[in-house]
Amino acid sequence: MTRHDLGMAVEWAAREGWNPGLDDAEAFFAADPHGFFLAERDGEAVGAISAVSYGADFGFVGFYIVRPELRGHRHGLLLAEHALAALEGRAIGIDGVLAKQRQYAKFFGFRFAYRNIRYGGVVAGRAAGAEIVPAREIPFEAVAAYDRRFFPAERERFLRAWLAMPHAIDLGWMRGDRLRGYGVIRQCREGFKIGPLFADDARIAEELFFALCGQAGGQPVFFDAPEVNAAAVRMAEHCGMREVFATARMYRREIPALPLDGIFGVTTFELG
Repeated sequence: MTRHDLGMAVEWAAREGWNPGLDDAEAFFAADPHGFFLAERDGEAVGAISAVSYGADFGFVGFYIVRPELRGHRHGLLLAEHALAALEGRAIGIDGVLAKQRQYAKFFGFRFAYRNIRYGGVVAGRAAGAEIVPAREIPFEAVAAYDRRFFPAERERFLRAWLAMPHAIDLGWMRGDRLRGYGVIRQCREGFKIGPLFADDARIAEELFFALCGQAGGQPVFFDAPEVNAAAVRMAEHCGMREVFATARMYRREIPALPLDGIFGVTTFELG
């Protein structure tokens, strides 16, 4: 895809109910300009997929969309095969549709790791403590190093674009000169999404979460929590959020050994 093509694919995602962020296309394309693909039939776009490379060892597949009237044919299979070939030699992650887990395992070799649950609701914010500062005021190298603890590969190109989105607020939790958590909330077609939200412990995550929710101005907030992080699930449920969607986080080749107790909010279902 070109950058223009990706804008079209984001519109398709919006029609699917994925509620993309206002700046997602720009940040996604910055992550890997060669990682987005279209399927065409007679010169007309009929499907899309992303296969974003994070270096030589890891990639993530998302944006898997085929036009509704053409589903059940070979278009989706060909897209998936092309995406996997583009990431050949790497461990690959996906956030797949729950009902398709068996197909992803049987045909493409993915293994289930855990569910990611999307929670949604209107959440009252709280005043931020003195430890919470704009992440953009923290040296980028410190944020990137902290992010690397919770993601299977370095993703500095993506992160620079993610932190620079005009319709987003990023916050870090600092103790002295040490970063101990950070999160981003971005405006979407409907309300706001929080992601990522990484923290050393549940108390720090909660303070960041409510400070971020305070930026939503009373609009709905959506938050994608790994089900295996019980503290993240409790936090969402205790403030009245409800489950609106879920995905199967699956991996091809090895499942990364990540500190899941520090991953309170997934960055995106599309890019990991």
